[in-house]
Amino acid sequence: MIQNNKKVMVGLSGGVDSSVTAYLLQKEGYEVQGVYMKLHNIIDGYHEANLEAIEKVSKFLNIKYDVIDLTDKFKAEVYDYFVDGYKDGITPNPCVICNRQIKFGSMFDFAMEKGCDFLATGHYAKTDGEFVYEADDKSKDQSYFLGKINKDVLKKVIFPTSSYTKDEIRKIALEIPQFKAIGEKKDSQEICFVEGEYTDILKLHTNIEQKGDTLDEDGNVVGHHKGYMHYTIGKRKGFYVHGAHEPHFVKAIDATNNTITVCKKDALGVNEVLINNLNMFIDNTKFTSTVKLRFRSFACPCDVEINSDNQTAIIKLKQSVFGVASGQIAVFYDGDKVIGSGEIISTN
Repeated sequence: MIQNNKKVMVGLSGGVDSSVTAYLLQKEGYEVQGVYMKLHNIIDGYHEANLEAIEKVSKFLNIKYDVIDLTDKFKAEVYDYFVDGYKDGITPNPCVICNRQIKFGSMFDFAMEKGCDFLATGHYAKTDGEFVYEADDKSKDQSYFLGKINKDVLKKVIFPTSSYTKDEIRKIALEIPQFKAIGEKKDSQEICFVEGEYTDILKLHTNIEQKGDTLDEDGNVVGHHKGYMHYTIGKRKGFYVHGAHEPHFVKAIDATNNTITVCKKDALGVNEVLINNLNMFIDNTKFTSTVKLRFRSFACPCDVEINSDNQTAIIKLKQSVFGVASGQIAVFYDGDKVIGSGEIISTN
């Protein structure tokens, strides 16, 4: 048994990762209790289905769980940030913000208020109490999404799935009759409140179907588009360019004038990135590392210099990166270790 006198609160979602997390921790001897967060009311039947699954898990493990309503906080700090970001012509990352403000903010605080020694989630990542590291299953690694969490919480956070593959976690669930239905569920969508396309959410709050001009790099009108919120940097479809014989990609978005600027692929690469809202796990003001400039991107070698304001930094990439969007999060790695992050505000 490991630390069998310790209490741990598990963030339960009704999915296989968090359910198996609770199971594994109880097997290790922890005193486990759960918590479910109500974050939004966008999808019909969403909470009912999740709570039905959580009830089965809690009965099998004989644990108690709380339900906390964080819909107001989630709307103000995550949902509105998402909608406002697209309105402003940037590409927000709500999952990164949710991890900092909600899961490892409000949910962490709740766990501590309840007298727990640790908070555990089903994230595929590792921590040694000081840093976050990539999970063993690189195909499911979620360390990128943890790049902005407060460093101080890490000493009280556990990620039990970190040394398992997704298939292994699912296999554990399928071998437990009470978990079988959970183990057979499809993986949840990346953004919990987006059931289909992100534009479906935007349509609830604003008119995104406003045709506008498509411009070339010199500012000439070369076509039209269906509304700037339909586009992110690097997108190559959904707009028209007069006389184009080669693919064109979105290079810039102007929300004020409802225009998009497009270019050929060779003009899409960037070599320098400016970030703000830094969240660093190291004290260095100059360092060499790799950086992921969006979740699905590769880790690019770079040199980083934090400005004297300690709020902004320049990233000098050692090779061109395509499709870099303002609003996305730059996460720095030293090998498999996360050493900091910041929000992209401009590129060059």
